[in-house]
Amino acid sequence: MDTVENPALVVAWSGFFLALIFGFIANKTSFCTMGAVSDVVNMGDWGRMRAWLLGIGLAILGTNVLAYLTLVDLGQAYYTRGTVHWLAALVGGLTFGLGMTLAGGCGQRTLVRLGGGNLKSIVVFIFLGYTALVTMNGILRIFVDSVLRADAVTVQLDGLQTLPHLLGMTDKISHLAVAIVLSMLILAFVFANKEFRQNRDNLLAGFVVGGVVVAGWYATGHLGFGEDPETMELAYLGTDSRGPESMTFVGPLAYTMDLLAYWRDKRVTFGVASVFGVIVGSLIYSLLSRSFRWEYFNSPQDMFRHILGAILMGFGGITAMGCTIGQAVTGVSTLAISSFIVFFGIVAGSAITMKIQYYLMMRDA
Repeated sequence: MDTVENPALVVAWSGFFLALIFGFIANKTSFCTMGAVSDVVNMGDWGRMRAWLLGIGLAILGTNVLAYLTLVDLGQAYYTRGTVHWLAALVGGLTFGLGMTLAGGCGQRTLVRLGGGNLKSIVVFIFLGYTALVTMNGILRIFVDSVLRADAVTVQLDGLQTLPHLLGMTDKISHLAVAIVLSMLILAFVFANKEFRQNRDNLLAGFVVGGVVVAGWYATGHLGFGEDPETMELAYLGTDSRGPESMTFVGPLAYTMDLLAYWRDKRVTFGVASVFGVIVGSLIYSLLSRSFRWEYFNSPQDMFRHILGAILMGFGGITAMGCTIGQAVTGVSTLAISSFIVFFGIVAGSAITMKIQYYLMMRDA
C-alpha cells in the first residue's frame, strides 16, 4: 500500500481540519443532537433529528464502502471488538443522555458553543473532560470495570460484534450489502419528509456530519497506517486508540486534559486536534456572521445544572465508549451492536429527562 511521510502528523492535521469544517457548519446550521431530541419530544418537529439520521445513514454507507475497498480495516476499530459490554453501553448511554440535557448540549455542542463565546461551555468543558479522565484512568474506572463491565454482564463473541457477523454474513460483499440496505432504509425515512428536503441547513448539517465521519475513517485507517518510528513495524499512528477511529468528543476531551497537564510526554492526536478544530471552526463562523457574543450563567442553579450535566456526560461517555457523534454516528457506521445500544440509550435518557423537567415545571407552575 502507499504510505505517507509522517503519518501521525497527517492524521492530526486531518482531525483538525475535518473538525474545523464540522464546527463551522454545526454553528451555521444549529446542528445539535440534544436539540434534535428536544424538538421531537417537545414540539413533534423531526427536522434536526432527520439531519442527525442523515449523517448516520451516509456514515454507514461511506464507511462500509471504504471497508469494502480495503481502505480501512473496521475489524481493528475498538467499536467492533467481540467483547460486548451491553450494560455499560446502556447505562453509559442513559447517563450521557441525562447529562447532555442538563448541560444544554452534548460534547460537540459544548465545543461549538465555546467557539461562539459561550462562557458556560468553558465550565462544561473542564468538568466533562476531567470526569472523563477520571472514569478512563482514575477511581471511577474501578466501578465501571467491576460492575458495568463485569464478566457476568459481558457477552463474548467468537468474531466481531457487528450486525452482519451476528447474522453469519462474514464476507466483504455481504457486509457491504447489509450496510447498503440499512443506510437506504434510514435515508428513505429521512427524505420522505418534504419539509426536510426543502430545509437547506438540515440537509447541509447531515451531509457534513456523515462526510466528516467517513473522511475521518479514511485519514486514520489509511493515511495513518504506516511504519512506527519507534518499533519499525506497521501500525496505526496518530490516534489515541492505536487503531482506526473517527469523530468522537468525550474521550478526546479527556486526552486533551491529559495533554495539557503532561505536555512533554504526550502528542497531539486525531481526537485532540478535533477538539480544537471544532472550536476554531465555530469561532470563524461566529465572527464572519457577527453572531459571536458572550454568554454566562443566569443563576447559581443554572451553573449547578451545567456542572452536574458535564459530570454525567464525562462518566457516561467513557462508560459507553462514545457520545452522540462518537457512538451514534461513528460507532454505528461500523454496524457494531454496542453502538446501537448506546444510541438508543442516549435518546431515551435525554427524552426521559425532558419529560421529567416538563412535569416538574408544570407542577411548580
